[in-house]
Amino acid sequence: MSDSIVIEKKGNVGILTVNRPKVLNALDVPTILELEKGFSALESDQEVRVIVVTGAGDKAFVAGGDIADLESRQGLQHYQEFAETIHRVFRKIEISDKPTIGAINGYALGGGTELILALDIRIAADTARLGLPEISLGLFPGAGGTQRLIRQVPLCRAKEIMFTGAHMSAAEAAEIGLINRVVPKAALMDEVMKTAEVIAKKSPLVLKLLKRTLRDGGDMPLSAALGHEQAVVSLVFDSADAHEGCRAFLEKRDAVFVGK
Repeated sequence: MSDSIVIEKKGNVGILTVNRPKVLNALDVPTILELEKGFSALESDQEVRVIVVTGAGDKAFVAGGDIADLESRQGLQHYQEFAETIHRVFRKIEISDKPTIGAINGYALGGGTELILALDIRIAADTARLGLPEISLGLFPGAGGTQRLIRQVPLCRAKEIMFTGAHMSAAEAAEIGLINRVVPKAALMDEVMKTAEVIAKKSPLVLKLLKRTLRDGGDMPLSAALGHEQAVVSLVFDSADAHEGCRAFLEKRDAVFVGK
């Protein structure tokens, strides 16, 4: 693991930090590849039940890509190198069986907002700024942003965000449902860890199956999605965790879930 990505564990929570504060944690191909390695390491760690993603320093979560690098590219090179890599890595994060939380500690622009769109839960500092400013460079979002945004916020708002390239405050992002909530900057990691620790106490098996049901159902017509839900939730009753949870409730104690 290079210094551009730092991973650590706190109990059952893994924390992945994009560590390039001098360039506002901008993403280039080497950093994206290290992001993939770091995320894979946390994903494969059986002790880790929730993964938190954040940025180093007090200015940025991820402030997009390296503009000088973007200016130097040609189409085929971009398609085969940067675009291929970032799409693969963001999709890996999006479909992970482990819940993910973004701790948005500052600027999250371009690729930073696109990374947020691939995370399950997003909590932002009140000083954070988000947006997709690519249009001002004669470009448009190309790391999944055009497709994920229109599926997560009203279409008219998604178009305004991409057509104008304007930055938005964390409060504005919360208002349209792009992020979950806004907290004072000094309290950000405490709030994120509190949420992560609550989720980490749930059954990792059931969380995995729930995430898969949500992901797959979102791509189905409602009639098929309801049948899919019926089948998967029935499988849950074959798990020890489902019966542990019910017993704990009846016995008025905390459940201890083991993921089986």
